[in-house]
Amino acid sequence: MDKYEVLPEVLNIAETCAASISLEDLESLCEDPNIEPPLKAISSTKLTYGPIRGSNALRERLASLYSARISSPLPSSNILITPGAIAANFLLLYTLISPGDHVICVYPTYQQLYSVPESLGAEVSLWKLRKGKKYIPDVSELEGLVKENTKMIIINNPNNPTGSTIPKYVLQNLVDFASKRDIIILSDEVYRPLFHGVSPVDPDFPPSLISMGYSKTIVTGSMSKAYSLAGIRVGWIASRDSSIVEAVAAARDYTTISVSQLDDQVASYALSGSVLHAILKRNINLAKTNVALLETFVNEHSSICSWVKPTGGTTAFIKFEQNRKAVDDVKFCIDVIEKTKVMFLPGSKCFGEEFKGFVRIGFVCETAVLQEALKKLGDFLAE
Repeated sequence: MDKYEVLPEVLNIAETCAASISLEDLESLCEDPNIEPPLKAISSTKLTYGPIRGSNALRERLASLYSARISSPLPSSNILITPGAIAANFLLLYTLISPGDHVICVYPTYQQLYSVPESLGAEVSLWKLRKGKKYIPDVSELEGLVKENTKMIIINNPNNPTGSTIPKYVLQNLVDFASKRDIIILSDEVYRPLFHGVSPVDPDFPPSLISMGYSKTIVTGSMSKAYSLAGIRVGWIASRDSSIVEAVAAARDYTTISVSQLDDQVASYALSGSVLHAILKRNINLAKTNVALLETFVNEHSSICSWVKPTGGTTAFIKFEQNRKAVDDVKFCIDVIEKTKVMFLPGSKCFGEEFKGFVRIGFVCETAVLQEALKKLGDFLAE
């Protein structure tokens, strides 16, 4: 992405954030004209490090989101603000994983989640998602993966790159499995709550894992993906286990002091009751519109394209074949971008050789960008 996204006039359908917004866009979404814009509200504040663990306002708004429709609210003190979810995940792994530990991680997923534990000296087993099972993990397979020294199970829900979501009953089975063995579960939920193919009234609609009653659950989140604000670099860690939060808070002293007060203020504003619902409505509608366009494209090219339609998040994993053989996805992606300016990512290079022929498309960009990119890609395939 570093190499190609800077090309002039690139049509970037590799990006994993819901179409980004400006501060002006954010303020236009606010439903209460009496609320001060975020930077005006902080304009007279001295720019010290600020609250080390994040402002009370931001942590309280996040705690409220995680406490919805559950009997035991999450205390705001159990939330730690970090510079993006990438820092949240790294801090957790750096704090909790040591040489000699064993970690189980869903696969494919964001490489950080399995490569960082390995770099810290842990043994990592991959819990493989299969296209034939709609990329939903099979909890029964954990029996063959778990070991006496298994310290943590890591999931990503909704999943990058497949766009699959783990249903509630699977999450419950996972919690039951882990709690019997006293194993920590880390759920990377950076794409939550961007669900576009499953309804909240569905009995298997996936709740945040932190709401399912197991204290050794940790979730991470971010303003980058579902909230369209990657540029402010705000993420977080939440857990009902205070000892985990305190351990991570101590470890972060070696990496970063605090999140910028400016970033914290913008995030607090975006998660306020007057703005939050408008952002999510915008992005869920955008995802629904765009995934329908992508579905039409896949159907029109079904002789060479196949996928499992995503139900959440911003990404789709599509396999391209020619004469029933997987294409060389790296050469394909380079050829496409050089000839059409359309950019997406090769599956084998980014997620492992077993995904030869797959490409990851980030489809929750501006609709006009996706339409133009798919038109050019279609013409390229025809030629």
